[in-house]
Amino acid sequence: MKMQIKEFAEFSGVSVRTLHYYDEIGLLKPAFVDKTTGYRFYDESSVLRMQEILFYRELDFSLKSIDEILSSPNYDAKKSLEEQRKLLLLKKERLERIISSIDEAMKGKNIMSVFDNSEFEKCKTEAKEKWGKTKAFEEFESKSKNRGKAENDFLGEKMMEIFKKLGEIKNISPGSGEAQNLVETLKNFITANYYTCTDEILSGLGKMYVCDERFKENIDKAGGTGTAEFAAKAIEIYCSL
Repeated sequence: MKMQIKEFAEFSGVSVRTLHYYDEIGLLKPAFVDKTTGYRFYDESSVLRMQEILFYRELDFSLKSIDEILSSPNYDAKKSLEEQRKLLLLKKERLERIISSIDEAMKGKNIMSVFDNSEFEKCKTEAKEKWGKTKAFEEFESKSKNRGKAENDFLGEKMMEIFKKLGEIKNISPGSGEAQNLVETLKNFITANYYTCTDEILSGLGKMYVCDERFKENIDKAGGTGTAEFAAKAIEIYCSL
C-alpha cells in the first residue's frame, strides 16, 4: 500500500496541514519522499503509527507525550493498546455518568461529584510513566546496563524484603513512624540502585503498586495479602508530608 499525503489525510481523517506538522516535529514522518517531486508517501507502517497517535489524542495526551511514549525503547505496542483500551473504557464510563446525571440536574439535584476524573487521570499518568522515555528511565538504563541476571535478581530480592517488612506491620497505621521509615528505606534503595526516586516518582510508583496487577501480586506475595495497598497508603502519606 502506498498513499500520497492527500490520500493518506482523507484515509486517516486528519488534515494535510496536520500531517505536515507531524512530519516537522518528527511524530509521524512519511514512509519515503520522492526526491524529484518532493511528494510525501505513506504506507502500512504509517497507518499503524497514525492509529497509535489517534488513540492517544483521543485520550487527550499532548503531542510531546505521545512522541516520548512511541519513541521509548521499552515501548510495547500490544501492551500499549491494552492500556489505551482501559483508559477509553474509563472515559466512556465517565461520559455515561455525566449523560445520566443530566436528568438528575434537571430535577435540581447536586451532581458535582460526577465530574471527578481522578481515576482516569491516575491511570493516564501511569501510562505516561510506564511508556515515556523519561530521565528516570535513562538513568535506570545507565545503572543496570552492566549488571548481570544474578545481580538483578539479588536487588529484586532485596526490594521484596522491604515489602515483606511492610507486610509484617500492615495491621498498624500506614502513617506510623515504622511504616514511614520503611517507605524512606524503599525510596533510598530505588535511588541507589535504579534511578533518582523523587517524591513525585515515588507517589506514581505507589499508585502503580495497586493499579498494576503484576506489581500488586508480587508485593502481596512478599508481604501477604494487603501489603500492596498498605505500601501505597504509606507512600501517599510520606509524599504528602
